[in-house]
Amino acid sequence: MSPGVLNEADAVAGRPAQKNAPSARDLVEAEKEKHDVVLKTFRLLISDLCQQFKGGHPGGAIGMAAIGVALWKYVMRYAPQNPTFFNRDRFILSNGHTCIFQYAFLHLTGYKNMTFDQLKSYHSERTDALCPGHPEIEHEGVEVTTGPLGQGIANAVGLAMASKHLGATFNRPGFDVVSNHTWCMIGDACLQEGVGLEAISLAGHFKLNNLTVIYDNNQITCDGSVDMTNTENINEKMKACGWNVIDIEDGCYDIAGIVDALEQSKKSSDKPTFINVRTVIGIGSKVAGTAVAHGAAFGAEDVAAQKLAYGFNPDEHFIIGQVTRDFFAGLPARGDGYVQKWEELVGRYEEAHPDLAARFRKRMKGELTGWEEFIPKSFPEKPTASRASSGLVMNPIAKELDSFMVGTADLSPSVNMIWPGKVDFQHPDLKTSCGINGNYGGRYIHYGVREHVMCAISNGLAAFSPGTIVPVTSSFFMFYLYAAPAVRMGALMRLQVIHHATHDSIGMGEDGPTHQPIELAALYRAMPNLLYIRPGDSEETAGAWTAALSARETPTIVSTSRHALPQLQGTRRDGVLRGAYVLQENEAATLTLIGVGAELSHAVGVAKKLKETKGIEARVVSFPCQRLFEAQPLAYRRDTLRRHKMPAVVLEPYAPNGWERYADAAACVKTFGHSLPGTAAYKYFGFDVDALVTKVLGYLDQIKSDELLRREFVEL
Repeated sequence: MSPGVLNEADAVAGRPAQKNAPSARDLVEAEKEKHDVVLKTFRLLISDLCQQFKGGHPGGAIGMAAIGVALWKYVMRYAPQNPTFFNRDRFILSNGHTCIFQYAFLHLTGYKNMTFDQLKSYHSERTDALCPGHPEIEHEGVEVTTGPLGQGIANAVGLAMASKHLGATFNRPGFDVVSNHTWCMIGDACLQEGVGLEAISLAGHFKLNNLTVIYDNNQITCDGSVDMTNTENINEKMKACGWNVIDIEDGCYDIAGIVDALEQSKKSSDKPTFINVRTVIGIGSKVAGTAVAHGAAFGAEDVAAQKLAYGFNPDEHFIIGQVTRDFFAGLPARGDGYVQKWEELVGRYEEAHPDLAARFRKRMKGELTGWEEFIPKSFPEKPTASRASSGLVMNPIAKELDSFMVGTADLSPSVNMIWPGKVDFQHPDLKTSCGINGNYGGRYIHYGVREHVMCAISNGLAAFSPGTIVPVTSSFFMFYLYAAPAVRMGALMRLQVIHHATHDSIGMGEDGPTHQPIELAALYRAMPNLLYIRPGDSEETAGAWTAALSARETPTIVSTSRHALPQLQGTRRDGVLRGAYVLQENEAATLTLIGVGAELSHAVGVAKKLKETKGIEARVVSFPCQRLFEAQPLAYRRDTLRRHKMPAVVLEPYAPNGWERYADAAACVKTFGHSLPGTAAYKYFGFDVDALVTKVLGYLDQIKSDELLRREFVEL
């Protein structure tokens, strides 16, 4: 008899299953007479919740009811009273618009915060509602924020990778302290978004057999039926990507069949599993099976008709009868059993493997300490590309601290993120043609040419448990435009993910306008809860990584150069932590020059030449991060810029947007780049020192003749 829901705690604890314990299927058979009323109750509850405020997405949630019963009642391992239980199964609702499906099950299964009163807050005006229009990570029982379709399944791949990695690192025979499964619900649209397909491909390659994707196959999207845009054979597509495929024909009622499929997926030895569950969107409503059921309440008349058809009183609302309450009543106690058995296992693990267990406890707590000692105190004096400086800073840390998982979108030779002795994250049986292999304990991830999913998977790695894994991604800065939706979701979820973005200016040269990120900094500087940092030399690069490693609830982009930068006198890593600082003070100055990142040396050169050729005294401010600067006291900001005393001119070959907050004028670039060697590109765009001096002098002449320009932002 296969192990089931009652003896699963013993399996978690490394004990043999009780011989006579009922399997999940046995329990399904014992309770099958209750399923009809439970499904009807759930579907009517969803209809009422959406009808209450005449909004929401009822159709998918109603169609998925049997899937939810199979998962939450019979298969998934979780603890409603202890929602952060480390070894819990992770559930991700990638089709996040069906969030009321998840909220209703959180309430029914006993999550403390999801009271009946809170459940009824869906689409209300309550500012303290725990039922937002898409699931949000801050709330109990929600692992990641979902909504933009395809992101959730990519996060799920990251969560499954985290489990594999932690298990390979810490599990020992008889002590599977990390053994959880990842369950991901998707809809038709998640299989259309490119990031979802990137995730599916990579999960199959990595053979993540601890991942199950449940496809709510109702063949409906907002516009109509899926066959307007897709006529592929999805099962064959998934098999070709390295997945097991299981079909469920009657996904609206066949709870037993769904339970069998879910249990079978947990036994897969070398592949993730895709369960294709055919459902009917909005089943039981008058708009069942149509796009109308997707994103609108059914209407009071239709809801009343559903109740009559199901034998319920149409004048009663939000009814959860005793049969349904009793059906879910034992789940909190079952979850407490999982927690207790697991903690007993970890206790025995500590006795058998004390040193390893101490590391495991530290990782579980998310403690990230000791990294400061590995940052170089000084750097070679020779000119160095800041991408190389990033390697000098981060690689010793990644080598010594196993909290970091570092990855790249097929650009290892360019991004300088490989440390001596690194091991790749790979399925241990993989043997590549190039000889680059690894195992699940590896911490260097080859994502392939998949920038978007690289960042979305990294969000999943970071979300597994706060601080347990700190992901680092790397690619050219321009390609973080591909990844922007995932970077944004990481910022929204307050996850510590560090993105190393190289080749970040026109100085990167011959690859030309396709690779020269003129406009991208403006996007990331505007993005809430994100640090975008451009260091100007090796010392500032140390400051940028220090800021990124210190930002425990904020993602960071460390933006670095391809070309060599001079090591400047006076740069300070602690200055980077304040966002901007005075690099060269001059009490006789009549002008402030603001230098940024790879062009900081240009500002130093302009200041020197202005004095030598025109006798104009200038001070130089290094300005690597606007958001860190905004966090400083007003007095510091005023004293750094001194705009009340003299004009400030920023020099950065990016779009000028945003600099009007800190400068009076900007030498920037408002067109796409040009394919030239780096030095020639700077000259072409008037960004060599001589041309910049001419621009600054012209501006100074302008404000002498038109004093109103001092109150306006001038683009030079």
